Amino acid sequence: MRQADSGVTVAGIDIGGTRKGCHLVILRGREVLSCLHSGDPASLAQRCNEFEVRAVGIDSPCLWSQLGTGRAAERALARERIFSFSTPTRAHAESSLSGFYGWMFNGERVYQALAATHPLQTETNYGGGKVCFETFPHAVTCALLGTHVASAKRKRVQRRQLLQDMGVDTRPLKSIDALDAALCAITAEHLLRGQTRAYGDAEGGYIFVPAARLGNDASASVDARRS
Repeated sequence: MRQADSGVTVAGIDIGGTRKGCHLVILRGREVLSCLHSGDPASLAQRCNEFEVRAVGIDSPCLWSQLGTGRAAERALARERIFSFSTPTRAHAESSLSGFYGWMFNGERVYQALAATHPLQTETNYGGGKVCFETFPHAVTCALLGTHVASAKRKRVQRRQLLQDMGVDTRPLKSIDALDAALCAITAEHLLRGQTRAYGDAEGGYIFVPAARLGNDASASVDARRS
């Protein structure tokens, strides 16, 4: 098992649409080093490089669906009663007139901005170096608390309390988006330690979550929509 040293710096990014923008949280241990709200992917990547971030967890699809029926990662999570929006093909998203998929395009731009310094994690196990990867805050909450406890309806209170219980000072985290970004950063720490579970495949991309109790509460049904 590859261990992360106590001084390792990790980050998480919650992706939003054009109006909402993205939220970046950088952690070293349980210390919040930086919070940034920005719609500019280059600024997010620059901040990660300034703080020498090792791994970046991103709450957005890392790849588009190839067949238009979602991705293996989403189907695998759904089998464990953890639901998210199904990722379409890029062509379908481009043809949509609703504007709904704008946040997925923003996510794509963030991955592209990080690619030169933090390439996408394409293996199920971390092999060293700087990386970025896809994660999902509700699945992270399910992993750490159990799906019978995790609640999308109570996410503001529950996720803040979860972070506080882990020793994170949440006072700088003013919104649910910042809280979610912090959970993505926590998952990055788990990735570096070899303590994540990967859902999906290389073709559709992997979703990484902490390897805790995820999957042990299959009798519970939690319907969480990415926001």
